[in-house]
Amino acid sequence: MFEKSYRDRLNADLARWEADGVIAPAAAASIRNALPQLAPGINIAVVVGIVGGLLIAAAFLAFVAAHWTEIARLARFAILLAGMVATYALGAWFAASGRNVLADLCASVGAIIFGAGIALVGQMYHLGEDFAGGMLLWSIGAFAAAFLTASRGALAVGLVAASIWTCMRTYDAPDVLHLPFVAVWLIAAGLAFAWNSRVAAHLVAVAVLPWWIATSLRFEFDGSQPSFVLANGAALLFGAGLAIAAMPSPRAMRLGSVLSIYGAFALAAVAALEVTTVDDIFRVRSSTMSGQPLWAILCGVAGVILTLVSATLTRRPGDILSACAIALVLLAAPLWPVSTAGEPWLAYAVLLCAMLCLVVSGVLDDVRPRIVAGWLGIAGVIAGITWAVKGSLLGRSAFLAAAGIVAVVFATALNRALPRAER
Repeated sequence: MFEKSYRDRLNADLARWEADGVIAPAAAASIRNALPQLAPGINIAVVVGIVGGLLIAAAFLAFVAAHWTEIARLARFAILLAGMVATYALGAWFAASGRNVLADLCASVGAIIFGAGIALVGQMYHLGEDFAGGMLLWSIGAFAAAFLTASRGALAVGLVAASIWTCMRTYDAPDVLHLPFVAVWLIAAGLAFAWNSRVAAHLVAVAVLPWWIATSLRFEFDGSQPSFVLANGAALLFGAGLAIAAMPSPRAMRLGSVLSIYGAFALAAVAALEVTTVDDIFRVRSSTMSGQPLWAILCGVAGVILTLVSATLTRRPGDILSACAIALVLLAAPLWPVSTAGEPWLAYAVLLCAMLCLVVSGVLDDVRPRIVAGWLGIAGVIAGITWAVKGSLLGRSAFLAAAGIVAVVFATALNRALPRAER
Protein backbone atom coordinates (compact mmCIF):
# COMPACT_ATOMS: atom_id res chain seq x y z
CA MET A 1 0.00 0.00 0.00
CA PHE A 2 1.25 3.52 -0.77
CA GLU A 3 2.42 5.30 2.35
CA LYS A 4 0.72 8.65 1.64
CA SER A 5 -2.67 7.09 0.88
CA TYR A 6 -2.37 5.03 4.06
CA ARG A 7 -1.59 8.17 6.10
CA ASP A 8 -4.55 10.02 4.62
CA ARG A 9 -6.92 7.17 5.42
CA LEU A 10 -5.48 6.79 8.92
CA ASN A 11 -5.90 10.51 9.65
CA ALA A 12 -9.50 10.36 8.44
CA ASP A 13 -10.18 7.32 10.63
CA LEU A 14 -8.57 8.94 13.67
CA ALA A 15 -10.65 12.09 13.20
CA ARG A 16 -13.84 10.04 12.91
CA TRP A 17 -13.03 7.87 15.93
CA GLU A 18 -12.17 10.94 17.94
CA ALA A 19 -15.44 12.63 17.00
CA ASP A 20 -17.40 9.47 17.88
CA GLY A 21 -15.68 9.21 21.24
CA VAL A 22 -14.05 5.87 20.45
CA ILE A 23 -10.57 7.16 21.33
CA ALA A 24 -9.38 10.11 23.37
CA PRO A 25 -7.78 13.11 21.63
CA ALA A 26 -4.52 12.38 23.44
CA ALA A 27 -4.46 8.83 22.04
CA ALA A 28 -5.07 10.11 18.50
CA ALA A 29 -2.25 12.63 18.90
CA SER A 30 0.07 9.90 20.19
CA ILE A 31 -0.68 7.72 17.17
CA ARG A 32 0.04 10.60 14.80
CA ASN A 33 3.28 11.47 16.58
CA ALA A 34 4.44 7.84 16.54
CA LEU A 35 4.39 7.72 12.74
CA PRO A 36 7.72 8.52 11.06
CA GLN A 37 7.95 11.56 8.87
CA LEU A 38 7.01 11.03 5.25
CA ALA A 39 9.78 11.19 2.71
CA PRO A 40 9.46 14.13 0.32
CA GLY A 41 7.55 13.18 -2.80
CA ILE A 42 7.79 14.34 -6.38
CA ASN A 43 6.41 17.86 -6.65
CA ILE A 44 5.96 20.06 -9.69
CA ALA A 45 9.44 21.57 -9.37
CA VAL A 46 11.04 18.12 -9.37
CA VAL A 47 9.01 17.04 -12.41
CA VAL A 48 10.01 20.17 -14.34
CA GLY A 49 13.62 19.67 -13.28
CA ILE A 50 13.57 16.06 -14.51
CA VAL A 51 12.14 17.11 -17.88
CA GLY A 52 14.72 19.88 -18.19
CA GLY A 53 17.58 17.54 -17.37
CA LEU A 54 16.37 14.99 -19.91
CA LEU A 55 16.09 17.70 -22.58
CA ILE A 56 19.62 18.92 -21.89
CA ALA A 57 20.95 15.35 -22.02
CA ALA A 58 19.10 14.71 -25.30
CA ALA A 59 20.48 17.96 -26.77
CA PHE A 60 24.02 16.96 -25.76
CA LEU A 61 23.66 13.51 -27.29
CA ALA A 62 22.19 14.93 -30.50
CA PHE A 63 25.05 17.43 -30.79
CA VAL A 64 27.67 14.76 -30.25
CA ALA A 65 25.97 12.40 -32.71
CA ALA A 66 25.85 15.12 -35.37
CA HIS A 67 29.61 15.65 -35.13
CA TRP A 68 30.55 12.08 -34.22
CA THR A 69 32.53 11.31 -37.37
CA GLU A 70 34.47 14.56 -37.04
CA ILE A 71 35.64 13.80 -33.48
CA ALA A 72 38.79 11.81 -32.89
CA ARG A 73 38.47 8.39 -31.29
CA LEU A 74 40.26 9.40 -28.11
CA ALA A 75 38.04 12.47 -27.81
CA ARG A 76 34.94 10.31 -28.27
CA PHE A 77 36.02 8.03 -25.46
CA ALA A 78 36.78 11.06 -23.28
CA ILE A 79 33.31 12.47 -23.93
CA LEU A 80 31.66 9.24 -22.89
CA LEU A 81 33.79 8.98 -19.77
CA ALA A 82 33.17 12.62 -18.89
CA GLY A 83 29.43 12.12 -19.33
CA MET A 84 29.38 9.24 -16.87
CA VAL A 85 31.57 11.07 -14.34
CA ALA A 86 29.49 14.23 -14.57
CA THR A 87 26.22 12.31 -14.24
CA TYR A 88 27.28 10.36 -11.17
CA ALA A 89 28.87 13.43 -9.59
CA LEU A 90 25.64 15.35 -10.06
CA GLY A 91 23.75 12.40 -8.59
CA ALA A 92 26.03 12.40 -5.55
CA TRP A 93 25.35 16.11 -5.05
CA PHE A 94 21.60 15.54 -5.29
CA ALA A 95 21.83 12.66 -2.79
CA ALA A 96 23.81 14.81 -0.34
CA SER A 97 21.17 17.53 -0.56
CA GLY A 98 18.33 15.07 0.05
CA ARG A 99 16.93 15.07 -3.50
CA ASN A 100 16.71 11.32 -3.79
CA VAL A 101 14.51 11.22 -6.88
CA LEU A 102 16.93 13.33 -8.91
CA ALA A 103 19.87 11.31 -7.56
CA ASP A 104 18.19 8.11 -8.69
CA LEU A 105 17.55 9.64 -12.11
CA CYS A 106 21.22 10.57 -12.46
CA ALA A 107 22.31 7.06 -11.59
CA SER A 108 19.89 5.70 -14.19
CA VAL A 109 21.17 8.08 -16.88
CA GLY A 110 24.74 7.13 -15.98
CA ALA A 111 23.89 3.45 -16.45
CA ILE A 112 22.35 4.22 -19.85
CA ILE A 113 25.45 6.20 -20.90
CA PHE A 114 27.57 3.24 -19.85
CA GLY A 115 25.60 0.98 -22.18
CA ALA A 116 25.88 3.50 -25.01
CA GLY A 117 29.62 3.65 -24.34
CA ILE A 118 29.93 -0.11 -24.74
CA ALA A 119 28.19 0.00 -28.11
CA LEU A 120 30.12 3.02 -29.39
CA VAL A 121 33.52 1.76 -28.28
CA GLY A 122 32.81 -1.56 -29.96
CA GLN A 123 31.83 0.28 -33.12
CA MET A 124 34.87 2.57 -33.05
CA TYR A 125 37.44 -0.17 -32.59
CA HIS A 126 35.59 -2.86 -34.59
CA LEU A 127 35.38 -5.34 -31.73
CA GLY A 128 33.76 -8.76 -32.08
CA GLU A 129 30.06 -8.68 -32.95
CA ASP A 130 28.85 -10.36 -29.77
CA PHE A 131 25.81 -8.21 -29.12
CA ALA A 132 24.55 -10.48 -26.35
CA GLY A 133 27.92 -10.28 -24.60
CA GLY A 134 27.72 -6.50 -24.74
CA MET A 135 24.29 -6.64 -23.13
CA LEU A 136 25.72 -8.79 -20.33
CA LEU A 137 28.53 -6.30 -19.76
CA TRP A 138 26.00 -3.46 -19.71
CA SER A 139 23.88 -5.36 -17.21
CA ILE A 140 26.88 -5.95 -14.93
CA GLY A 141 27.76 -2.25 -14.97
CA ALA A 142 24.16 -1.20 -14.26
CA PHE A 143 23.92 -3.68 -11.37
CA ALA A 144 27.17 -2.31 -9.96
CA ALA A 145 25.72 1.21 -10.12
CA ALA A 146 22.52 0.01 -8.47
CA PHE A 147 24.50 -1.72 -5.70
CA LEU A 148 26.61 1.37 -4.98
CA THR A 149 23.86 3.97 -5.24
CA ALA A 150 20.71 1.99 -4.31
CA SER A 151 19.16 3.33 -7.51
CA ARG A 152 15.95 1.67 -8.61
CA GLY A 153 16.37 3.14 -12.07
CA ALA A 154 19.83 1.60 -12.48
CA LEU A 155 18.37 -1.73 -11.33
CA ALA A 156 15.70 -1.40 -14.03
CA VAL A 157 18.36 -0.69 -16.67
CA GLY A 158 20.35 -3.72 -15.55
CA LEU A 159 17.30 -5.99 -15.66
CA VAL A 160 16.32 -4.78 -19.13
CA ALA A 161 19.83 -5.42 -20.43
CA ALA A 162 19.90 -8.84 -18.75
CA SER A 163 16.51 -9.73 -20.28
CA ILE A 164 17.74 -8.84 -23.76
CA TRP A 165 20.89 -10.86 -23.11
CA THR A 166 19.04 -14.01 -22.07
CA CYS A 167 16.54 -13.73 -24.94
CA MET A 168 19.39 -13.51 -27.45
CA ARG A 169 21.27 -16.44 -25.89
CA THR A 170 18.08 -18.50 -25.90
CA TYR A 171 17.50 -17.67 -29.56
CA ASP A 172 21.09 -18.63 -30.46
CA ALA A 173 20.88 -21.96 -28.59
CA PRO A 174 17.19 -22.95 -28.40
CA ASP A 175 17.89 -26.45 -27.07
CA VAL A 176 20.01 -25.29 -24.11
CA LEU A 177 18.45 -23.95 -20.92
CA HIS A 178 20.02 -20.55 -20.23
CA LEU A 179 20.63 -20.88 -16.50
CA PRO A 180 23.12 -17.96 -16.11
CA PHE A 181 20.18 -15.58 -16.18
CA VAL A 182 18.84 -17.21 -13.01
CA ALA A 183 22.04 -16.22 -11.18
CA VAL A 184 21.72 -12.63 -12.42
CA TRP A 185 18.06 -12.54 -11.41
CA LEU A 186 18.86 -13.83 -7.92
CA ILE A 187 21.36 -10.98 -7.50
CA ALA A 188 18.65 -8.49 -8.42
CA ALA A 189 16.22 -10.19 -6.04
CA GLY A 190 18.83 -9.95 -3.28
CA LEU A 191 19.08 -6.19 -3.87
CA ALA A 192 15.30 -5.82 -3.73
CA PHE A 193 15.27 -7.78 -0.47
CA ALA A 194 18.08 -5.71 1.05
CA TRP A 195 16.49 -2.42 0.05
CA ASN A 196 13.04 -3.45 1.30
CA SER A 197 11.68 -1.63 -1.73
CA ARG A 198 8.34 -2.43 -3.32
CA VAL A 199 9.41 -0.74 -6.56
CA ALA A 200 12.47 -2.97 -6.78
CA ALA A 201 10.31 -6.01 -6.02
CA HIS A 202 8.02 -5.13 -8.95
CA LEU A 203 11.04 -4.77 -11.24
CA VAL A 204 12.39 -8.15 -10.19
CA ALA A 205 9.00 -9.82 -10.65
CA VAL A 206 8.57 -8.38 -14.15
CA ALA A 207 12.12 -9.34 -15.17
CA VAL A 208 11.56 -13.07 -14.69
CA LEU A 209 8.75 -13.16 -17.26
CA PRO A 210 10.85 -12.60 -20.45
CA TRP A 211 13.15 -15.49 -19.53
CA TRP A 212 10.24 -17.91 -19.08
CA ILE A 213 8.50 -16.72 -22.22
CA ALA A 214 11.63 -16.92 -24.37
CA THR A 215 12.44 -20.35 -22.97
CA SER A 216 8.95 -21.73 -23.59
CA LEU A 217 8.85 -20.39 -27.16
CA ARG A 218 12.31 -21.53 -28.23
CA PHE A 219 12.58 -25.00 -26.68
CA GLU A 220 11.95 -27.53 -29.44
CA PHE A 221 10.53 -30.51 -27.59
CA ASP A 222 8.26 -33.10 -29.15
CA GLY A 223 5.20 -30.97 -29.69
CA SER A 224 5.43 -29.32 -26.28
CA GLN A 225 3.01 -26.43 -26.06
CA PRO A 226 4.56 -23.20 -24.72
CA SER A 227 1.56 -22.65 -22.45
CA PHE A 228 2.38 -25.84 -20.53
CA VAL A 229 5.96 -24.70 -19.91
CA LEU A 230 4.68 -21.27 -18.92
CA ALA A 231 2.28 -22.89 -16.46
CA ASN A 232 5.17 -24.42 -14.55
CA GLY A 233 6.93 -21.07 -14.41
CA ALA A 234 3.81 -19.32 -13.14
CA ALA A 235 3.37 -22.05 -10.52
CA LEU A 236 6.93 -21.61 -9.27
CA LEU A 237 6.66 -17.81 -9.17
CA PHE A 238 3.32 -17.95 -7.35
CA GLY A 239 4.38 -20.61 -4.85
CA ALA A 240 7.80 -19.11 -4.17
CA GLY A 241 6.23 -15.71 -3.59
CA LEU A 242 3.76 -17.10 -1.06
CA ALA A 243 6.50 -19.05 0.73
CA ILE A 244 8.77 -15.99 0.92
CA ALA A 245 5.89 -13.83 2.17
CA ALA A 246 5.19 -16.38 4.92
CA MET A 247 8.60 -15.77 6.48
CA PRO A 248 8.69 -13.59 9.62
CA SER A 249 10.90 -10.92 8.06
CA PRO A 250 9.05 -7.77 6.86
CA ARG A 251 11.48 -7.55 3.95
CA ALA A 252 10.60 -11.07 2.89
CA MET A 253 6.90 -10.35 3.26
CA ARG A 254 7.12 -7.32 0.96
CA LEU A 255 9.16 -9.10 -1.71
CA GLY A 256 7.13 -12.30 -1.52
CA SER A 257 3.78 -10.56 -1.72
CA VAL A 258 4.76 -8.80 -4.94
CA LEU A 259 6.13 -12.01 -6.47
CA SER A 260 2.94 -13.90 -5.56
CA ILE A 261 0.78 -11.23 -7.19
CA TYR A 262 2.65 -11.54 -10.46
CA GLY A 263 2.51 -15.31 -10.13
CA ALA A 264 -1.27 -15.18 -9.73
CA PHE A 265 -1.71 -13.04 -12.84
CA ALA A 266 0.69 -15.28 -14.77
CA LEU A 267 -1.31 -18.34 -13.69
CA ALA A 268 -4.53 -16.73 -14.91
CA ALA A 269 -2.95 -15.80 -18.23
CA VAL A 270 -1.62 -19.33 -18.67
CA ALA A 271 -5.06 -20.83 -18.02
CA ALA A 272 -6.47 -18.75 -20.86
CA LEU A 273 -3.50 -19.60 -23.08
CA GLU A 274 -3.98 -23.32 -22.54
CA VAL A 275 -7.46 -23.04 -24.01
CA THR A 276 -6.64 -20.68 -26.88
CA THR A 277 -3.37 -22.25 -28.04
CA VAL A 278 -3.93 -25.97 -27.45
CA ASP A 279 -7.48 -25.93 -28.81
CA ASP A 280 -6.46 -24.59 -32.22
CA ILE A 281 -7.68 -21.02 -31.85
CA PHE A 282 -4.05 -19.93 -32.23
CA ARG A 283 -1.72 -22.63 -33.53
CA VAL A 284 1.74 -22.52 -31.93
CA ARG A 285 2.99 -26.10 -32.39
CA SER A 286 2.18 -28.49 -35.23
CA SER A 287 1.62 -31.32 -32.73
CA THR A 288 -0.92 -31.49 -29.93
CA MET A 289 1.24 -33.64 -27.66
CA SER A 290 1.52 -32.34 -24.12
CA GLY A 291 5.07 -33.53 -23.42
CA GLN A 292 7.03 -31.22 -21.14
CA PRO A 293 10.70 -31.08 -20.15
CA LEU A 294 11.49 -32.65 -16.80
CA TRP A 295 12.96 -29.47 -15.35
CA ALA A 296 9.74 -27.57 -16.12
CA ILE A 297 7.61 -30.24 -14.44
CA LEU A 298 9.85 -30.12 -11.36
CA CYS A 299 9.42 -26.33 -11.24
CA GLY A 300 5.64 -26.74 -11.25
CA VAL A 301 5.76 -29.37 -8.52
CA ALA A 302 8.03 -27.11 -6.48
CA GLY A 303 5.47 -24.32 -6.83
CA VAL A 304 2.73 -26.52 -5.36
CA ILE A 305 4.99 -27.67 -2.51
CA LEU A 306 6.06 -24.12 -1.65
CA THR A 307 2.42 -23.01 -1.57
CA LEU A 308 1.61 -25.83 0.85
CA VAL A 309 4.61 -24.77 2.96
CA SER A 310 3.18 -21.27 3.08
CA ALA A 311 -0.21 -22.67 4.12
CA THR A 312 1.49 -24.62 6.92
CA LEU A 313 3.34 -21.57 8.21
CA THR A 314 0.52 -19.05 7.97
CA ARG A 315 -2.50 -21.31 8.66
CA ARG A 316 -4.42 -19.41 5.99
CA PRO A 317 -7.09 -21.34 4.09
CA GLY A 318 -6.51 -19.16 1.06
CA ASP A 319 -3.03 -20.62 0.58
CA ILE A 320 -4.49 -24.12 0.44
CA LEU A 321 -6.88 -23.02 -2.31
CA SER A 322 -3.97 -21.33 -4.09
CA ALA A 323 -2.16 -24.68 -4.08
CA CYS A 324 -5.29 -26.27 -5.53
CA ALA A 325 -5.45 -23.62 -8.26
CA ILE A 326 -1.81 -24.21 -9.21
CA ALA A 327 -2.19 -28.00 -9.19
CA LEU A 328 -5.33 -27.88 -11.34
CA VAL A 329 -3.70 -25.64 -13.97
CA LEU A 330 -0.75 -28.04 -14.12
CA LEU A 331 -3.12 -31.01 -14.28
CA ALA A 332 -4.81 -29.63 -17.39
CA ALA A 333 -1.71 -30.38 -19.50
CA PRO A 334 -1.78 -34.21 -19.22
CA LEU A 335 -5.57 -34.16 -19.36
CA TRP A 336 -5.58 -32.58 -22.80
CA PRO A 337 -6.31 -35.21 -25.45
CA VAL A 338 -3.45 -36.20 -27.70
CA SER A 339 -5.73 -36.90 -30.63
CA THR A 340 -7.83 -34.31 -32.37
CA ALA A 341 -11.02 -36.31 -31.84
CA GLY A 342 -13.41 -35.46 -29.04
CA GLU A 343 -13.80 -32.46 -26.82
CA PRO A 344 -11.50 -31.77 -23.83
CA TRP A 345 -14.41 -31.20 -21.45
CA LEU A 346 -12.47 -32.46 -18.42
CA ALA A 347 -9.59 -30.08 -19.11
CA TYR A 348 -12.05 -27.20 -19.47
CA ALA A 349 -13.69 -28.08 -16.16
CA VAL A 350 -10.31 -28.34 -14.41
CA LEU A 351 -9.25 -24.89 -15.63
CA LEU A 352 -12.54 -23.32 -14.55
CA CYS A 353 -12.18 -24.90 -11.10
CA ALA A 354 -8.60 -23.63 -10.90
CA MET A 355 -9.62 -20.05 -11.57
CA LEU A 356 -12.52 -20.32 -9.13
CA CYS A 357 -10.09 -21.54 -6.46
CA LEU A 358 -7.87 -18.57 -7.24
CA VAL A 359 -10.75 -16.12 -6.73
CA VAL A 360 -11.86 -17.76 -3.47
CA SER A 361 -8.29 -17.84 -2.17
CA GLY A 362 -8.01 -14.10 -2.74
CA VAL A 363 -11.32 -13.52 -0.95
CA LEU A 364 -10.29 -15.61 2.06
CA ASP A 365 -6.86 -13.97 2.34
CA ASP A 366 -8.23 -10.50 1.46
CA VAL A 367 -5.76 -10.09 -1.42
CA ARG A 368 -7.49 -8.00 -4.06
CA PRO A 369 -4.94 -8.51 -6.90
CA ARG A 370 -5.38 -12.26 -6.58
CA ILE A 371 -9.15 -11.82 -6.84
CA VAL A 372 -8.74 -9.71 -9.98
CA ALA A 373 -6.37 -12.29 -11.47
CA GLY A 374 -8.86 -15.07 -10.82
CA TRP A 375 -11.73 -13.19 -12.45
CA LEU A 376 -9.57 -12.37 -15.47
CA GLY A 377 -8.63 -16.03 -15.71
CA ILE A 378 -12.27 -17.10 -15.58
CA ALA A 379 -13.14 -14.60 -18.30
CA GLY A 380 -10.24 -15.79 -20.49
CA VAL A 381 -11.11 -19.47 -20.07
CA ILE A 382 -14.81 -18.91 -20.81
CA ALA A 383 -13.95 -16.83 -23.87
CA GLY A 384 -11.58 -19.52 -25.09
CA ILE A 385 -14.16 -22.27 -24.59
CA THR A 386 -16.87 -20.25 -26.33
CA TRP A 387 -14.88 -19.31 -29.41
CA ALA A 388 -12.84 -22.48 -29.85
CA VAL A 389 -12.56 -23.72 -33.42
CA LYS A 390 -13.22 -27.41 -32.81
CA GLY A 391 -16.58 -28.88 -31.87
CA SER A 392 -20.09 -27.52 -32.03
CA LEU A 393 -21.17 -24.31 -30.41
CA LEU A 394 -24.26 -26.08 -29.07
CA GLY A 395 -22.14 -28.54 -27.11
CA ARG A 396 -20.07 -25.73 -25.66
CA SER A 397 -23.15 -23.80 -24.62
CA ALA A 398 -24.47 -26.92 -22.86
CA PHE A 399 -21.14 -27.35 -21.06
CA LEU A 400 -21.07 -23.71 -19.92
CA ALA A 401 -24.68 -23.92 -18.74
CA ALA A 402 -23.94 -27.09 -16.75
CA ALA A 403 -20.85 -25.48 -15.23
CA GLY A 404 -22.89 -22.43 -14.25
CA ILE A 405 -25.57 -24.58 -12.59
CA VAL A 406 -22.92 -26.48 -10.63
CA ALA A 407 -21.36 -23.20 -9.49
CA VAL A 408 -24.73 -21.82 -8.33
CA VAL A 409 -25.51 -25.02 -6.42
CA PHE A 410 -22.09 -24.96 -4.80
CA ALA A 411 -22.50 -21.30 -3.84
CA THR A 412 -25.89 -22.03 -2.27
CA ALA A 413 -24.53 -24.92 -0.24
CA LEU A 414 -21.53 -22.88 0.85
CA ASN A 415 -23.72 -19.96 1.89
CA ARG A 416 -25.83 -22.23 4.11
CA ALA A 417 -22.76 -23.92 5.61
CA LEU A 418 -21.00 -20.70 6.60
CA PRO A 419 -21.92 -18.89 9.78
CA ARG A 420 -24.07 -15.81 9.33
CA ALA A 421 -21.23 -13.49 10.35
CA GLU A 422 -18.95 -14.84 7.61
CA ARG A 423 -21.45 -14.66 4.73
